[in-house]
Amino acid sequence: MKKPRLISFKVCPFVQRNVILLKEKDIDFDIIHIDLSDPPDWFLDVSPTKKVPVLEVEEGVLFESAVINEYLNDKHSLALHPSDVFVRAKNRAWIEFMSPLYMSLFGYMMSTSENSAEAIKKTINDSLDTLEQEKIQTPWFNGKNISILDISIAPLFVYLDFIKRNFSKDFLAGKSNLKNWSNQLMQRQAIIDSVVEDLDELFIEKMKSADSFLIE
Repeated sequence: MKKPRLISFKVCPFVQRNVILLKEKDIDFDIIHIDLSDPPDWFLDVSPTKKVPVLEVEEGVLFESAVINEYLNDKHSLALHPSDVFVRAKNRAWIEFMSPLYMSLFGYMMSTSENSAEAIKKTINDSLDTLEQEKIQTPWFNGKNISILDISIAPLFVYLDFIKRNFSKDFLAGKSNLKNWSNQLMQRQAIIDSVVEDLDELFIEKMKSADSFLIE
């Protein structure tokens, strides 16, 4: 059987969602990192959106991180969706709610001035406040079992931690539910192993090239 091959860009949080799930399910896979600013021709041929992630499997090619995770969950053992139909649908809705947060956070990090970042910061904080009110079960979103929903937000906490460590900006201040959730996820081995070794350096270099206001 052909191993799944995941096509990645090292600082893409959507790819990281797939890496975490693959590791949670102990699926043997290959990963190849490309430069999205200068993608190889073969990637442009296989990716309909010209974006990552892309997963190559025996049956063909899949794109979009949420779809890839749904496929992997259905294909391999260890179900990571709740069994209840309504709860499962609600989880999928919250996954969709979380996705724009990544783009907002990226926009904040690449803003050229603090003034231009303020409106983005408010959008981020509003969404986090909403999640803070919703996330009342422990240790995971649905209670005792980790799910695709938890996996879907894990990269966000990784990047919020990067911002806090490097720039002393704590988006989780005063949000005890989200802090506890973040702490649980950041200790999870699949999540630890999903982070590329040079993430901080890559992000800082990207922020420097964008003339980010966070870089002094």
